Amino acid sequence: MSSMRKKPWNRVNLPVYSISSKNREEQHNMHMITYVTSISMQPKRIVCGVYRGTQTLDNLMESREFVLQLLSADQYKLTKILGKTSGKKQDKMPYLQKKQLVQPWQGFQVLTDALSVMQLRIIQQFDGGDHVGFLCDVVQYKNLQPGEPLTLDILRAHQLIRI
Repeated sequence: MSSMRKKPWNRVNLPVYSISSKNREEQHNMHMITYVTSISMQPKRIVCGVYRGTQTLDNLMESREFVLQLLSADQYKLTKILGKTSGKKQDKMPYLQKKQLVQPWQGFQVLTDALSVMQLRIIQQFDGGDHVGFLCDVVQYKNLQPGEPLTLDILRAHQLIRI
């Protein structure tokens, strides 16, 4: 699709992340997210927009901490399980564990092949329309491996999204 036909907010080739969250009962969930931006260098803060009605949103309202994972370009195949499957309808963790795609980090399950992980603590939330915005402090981070990040253009090339 020509960039002139896209809406202005869809012209940017955003990186694709995954949130790893858990509830009070330690039930883990993951989903994809692209509404992420750094907002402060000191202290390091990030804003994440989480879609309403998701298991991840429920988990964040309970736990107030989560892990943001920068996905690698090779992880586009996870779109079906992380982006198009609801954690309210299916527990995604057994599938990810069976395929040996996750490992523990800071009490969360993280994707083994993610480029990096950041443990975030929510300090404020706000209404973002069909999303809830979370202003978060970066508690700690770790680079897991080198590589190119997954982007919206890669998802578009594989016809996994339309925008």
